[in-house]
Amino acid sequence: MVGHWFQSVNDFATTWLPLALFLLLILMAWLLWKTVGMMPRVKPANMTHGAKSQTSWADVAGVEEVRHELMEVVEFMQDPKRFKRLGAKVPKGILLYGPPGTGKTLLAKAVAHESGANFYSASASSFVEMFAGLGAARIRRLFAEARKSAPAIVFIDELDAVGAQRTGHGFNREQDQTLNQLLVELDGFEGAEQVVVMGASNRIQDLDPALLRPGRFDRQMLVPPPDLAGREAILRVHTRGKPLNLDDVDLGMVARQTSGLTGAELANVCNEAAIKAGRRGDSAIGQADFDWALERVVAGLQQRKVLTEKERRILAYHEGGHALMGHLMGSVMELQKVTIVSRGNALGYAFYLPEEDRYLHTKEELIDRMIVALAGRAAEEVVFGRVTNGAANDLEKVTEIARSMVFEWGMADTVSSRTLRADNYALSEATKRVRDEEQAHLTDSAYDEAVRLLQKHRVSLDRIAGALLEKETLVRDELLELVADVEPESRASEAVGVPRVVATDPGPGPAA
Repeated sequence: MVGHWFQSVNDFATTWLPLALFLLLILMAWLLWKTVGMMPRVKPANMTHGAKSQTSWADVAGVEEVRHELMEVVEFMQDPKRFKRLGAKVPKGILLYGPPGTGKTLLAKAVAHESGANFYSASASSFVEMFAGLGAARIRRLFAEARKSAPAIVFIDELDAVGAQRTGHGFNREQDQTLNQLLVELDGFEGAEQVVVMGASNRIQDLDPALLRPGRFDRQMLVPPPDLAGREAILRVHTRGKPLNLDDVDLGMVARQTSGLTGAELANVCNEAAIKAGRRGDSAIGQADFDWALERVVAGLQQRKVLTEKERRILAYHEGGHALMGHLMGSVMELQKVTIVSRGNALGYAFYLPEEDRYLHTKEELIDRMIVALAGRAAEEVVFGRVTNGAANDLEKVTEIARSMVFEWGMADTVSSRTLRADNYALSEATKRVRDEEQAHLTDSAYDEAVRLLQKHRVSLDRIAGALLEKETLVRDELLELVADVEPESRASEAVGVPRVVATDPGPGPAA
C-alpha cells in the first residue's frame, strides 16, 4: 500500500509537476506584463512649439526685473553667435522661486514663445514612481527629446518634488536615483546646444545643494508678489477683453486694495467681478463688482449665520473696537470698511487700505498694529467686563508680530534682548527667560494701551457699535462721520502700509 502511494507521488512529480511549474511561470509572466502595461509609459512631457504658444511678454506683468533677466535667454536662443564669439555661455539652468501664483510657469511659457524654441513642460512629481528606475528613465527620455529638437526649453514645475535634499540614509533609493539622473543631465555630459532648463519651486530651502551649484541652475530668480504698479499692470492684463464701466472702475484703487495678492489671486478677483456683473445681468463690470470680488477672494463666501441679540451686540462692540482703534492709529492702516456680516469663518471683519507698499516698519508702527489687532478683545472687556473666544486670530497675529520683534528684529526694550536672534539651543535658560518676558511685555503693553484708549473714547465706541447693529456694514465715509470729533493718537511719525488687505477675526466667533 505504501509502495503504491510512493509510486503515485513519483508519477506526479515526473509527469505533472514540470507542467504545473511551466504554467505557473506563464501566469507570472502574464501578470508582470499586465503590471508593466498599467504603468505610466516613459514618454516626454507635453511639447508645445514656442511660435504656436499663446503666451507672450504682453501677457506677463508685475515681474519686470525677472522678465528683463529672462530676455537674455531669449536673445541667446535667437542669436547664439553674438554671445559665442565673446566666449559667453547661456545659463544651463534657471530656477524661478517664490510664493505660489506669482507667475513662474507663465514666465517659462513666455520665454519659449518669444524665442521660438520647442517647449517641454513636466511636473517633477511625474518623475517620482514606485518602480525602480522609471523616474530616471523618464528624465533621460525627456532630455534626449529636447536635444533632438533644439533649440528647446525644458520646464520642470514643482522642482522640490524630485530635488529635495538627500538624507544619505538610503531610505528612498528611487527618489535619490531620479535626482542623480537629473543632476547628470544638467551637467550636460553628452553636450547640448541651445537647451535651457527652467525650474520652478515654492520651497527653495528644501532643494538639494547639488542642484543649486553653478553649472546646473546657474541663475536663481525670486518671483515675488507684485508691487502697486505691478498689480495695476496685472489687473489690466486680466481685464483685457472684459467690458469695464470706465466711468466707474478705477484699477489703480483696486491695486491699492489688493496689497500682497499674487497674480493668480488678482486673476481670480477679475473673474469673480465678471461673474458678479453677469449674475446681475449687467453689460459692463463696475467698481462695486470689484469690491465684492475682493471680499469674496480675501474673506470668503458671505454667510447669514443666526446670532442671538447678545452675540450681535458683542460682535458689534468687538468690530467697533477695531474700527475706532484703526482711526486712532491712523498712521498704521486706513480703515475702509467694517461689518458684522459673516464671511467664511469670520463672524465680522474689517478691511484696511495701505497708502503705499511698505517694507520697513518702525517699532512704534508695529506696536500700533498690535494695538489695533487687540482692540476687539479690549472692547469686550471694557464694555462687558469679560472676553470671548472671538479674538483667536487677533491674538495669533499679535503673537507673531511680538515674536518677530524680539526674536528677529532686535526691537525689545532691554539691551541684552537685541542679541536673542541666536538659535534656541545656543541660548542659556536665563536668556530664554528674558526673551519670553520681552515678548509678553510687548503684547501686554499693547493690550493695556488699547483698553486705555477705548475707555477714553467710550462714547465714540458706543456710537460705532450702535451704527453697526443698525446697518451691519459701515464704509469709510460713514465711519469718519461717527468719529469726526476724535483726533488720532498714533505715535508713529508717518504712514505705514500693511502686507495685504486684512480681514480681522477669521477665527471662531464670540460665544454668548
